[in-house]
Amino acid sequence: MKEPIGIIAGTGFYSISELKNPEIQVIETKYGPAQVTKGTWHDRVTYFLTRHGTKHSVPPHKVNYRANIQALVDLGVKDVLAVNVCGGIDQTVPVGGLQIINDFIDFTKNRISTFFDGDEGVNHVDMMEPYNQDLRKVLIQSCKNLNITVSDGGIYGGFEGPRFETKAEIQMAKQMGVTMVGMTGVPEVVLAVEKGLRYASICIVANPAAGLSDEEITMHDVQKVVKTSASKVVLVLDEAIKILSK
Repeated sequence: MKEPIGIIAGTGFYSISELKNPEIQVIETKYGPAQVTKGTWHDRVTYFLTRHGTKHSVPPHKVNYRANIQALVDLGVKDVLAVNVCGGIDQTVPVGGLQIINDFIDFTKNRISTFFDGDEGVNHVDMMEPYNQDLRKVLIQSCKNLNITVSDGGIYGGFEGPRFETKAEIQMAKQMGVTMVGMTGVPEVVLAVEKGLRYASICIVANPAAGLSDEEITMHDVQKVVKTSASKVVLVLDEAIKILSK
C-alpha cells in the first residue's frame, strides 16, 4: 500500500472538493496540535493542511510549522505538495501564473526554523536541493499534460510578514536572484527536509512585488487573483496525485 500524500496550502485554500470522504482530525504532536483533513484522492489517502486555518485566522508568523510537519510525519506521509501564494519579481511570469521553485533565501527573523535545537545533539542538514527534484518534475509534467503554462525553476524569498515587503527589500531580493516572495514557504521547507520528507512547491503569482507596479498591494486583490487561479492549481495537484499513484 502506498504511503499517504500531504498537501499544504495557504491563502485561498481552506478546503478541496476533490478530496473524497473528508474527515477533519486534530493531531497532537510534541510541538502542539495540528488540524488536517483526511480523505482520498485517486484512491490515495491524502492529508490536506491549510496553514492559516479554515477561517484564515492564523497569521504567517504564528503558523506552527513544526507541529504541521510533525503531524504529517506521524501520519506516515512521505511526499508533500505545497502551494504558496506569492508576490512576483520575475516579470516573465504574469499575475495568476505558476512557477515551480527550486531554491530559497530565508529573510525571516523570528521563527523557529529547526527541529534540531540541541535535544538530540548537534545536527546539520544538507540544503543543496531543498525541493525534491522528482516531485518538481511531476508538477511540471502535470502542467504540461494539462497545457497549463508553468515556469520551471526559481528562487523563493521568505519574508517575516505579516506586512508586505518594501520596495527596497524587493530590489535587494531581486539582486540576489529571488523570483518569488512570500511569508509561509520558510521554514516549512526546511523542516520538511529535516524530517526526510520529499517536498515540492507550486507558486502562484498573486501580485507584482512592491515597486514593480504602481498599484497598492491589498489582500482583497491577492484573494481575488487566488480565487481565479485556485481551480487551475487544483487541476495540477489532481494530475500530480494521479501520476504519483500509478
